[in-house]
Amino acid sequence: MGTFKLILGIGLIVSLIVVGVQVIPPYFTNYQFEDELNNEALAATYSNKSEEDIRTIVYKKAKDMDIPLTQEQIKVHRTGTQGTGSLLIEVNYTVHVALPGYPLDLNFHAATKNKGIY
Repeated sequence: MGTFKLILGIGLIVSLIVVGVQVIPPYFTNYQFEDELNNEALAATYSNKSEEDIRTIVYKKAKDMDIPLTQEQIKVHRTGTQGTGSLLIEVNYTVHVALPGYPLDLNFHAATKNKGIY
């Protein structure tokens, strides 16, 4: 009976490690991606970049991080004038995690908004 509990306990710990190794990296990548979105929103609020230019930059950063998305999933909305308006960047994407016996889709909503100083 004691050996069975030991094997069951070790199996449970190994299972948790396997799940953690596959599930935690997408959350960490999303955190880094949100940080990049914040930086881009701060810089783009005061620049001459168009919404399409910002979308392209965000798309390239997502591809560098191996985030599966298309340019159509990136919403960029600028209101007001340059420097005095606001900039909203929203990205919705899904990451598929192939856990043994249980495929999982993780849905992420990365968004940031920056307002001008006036």
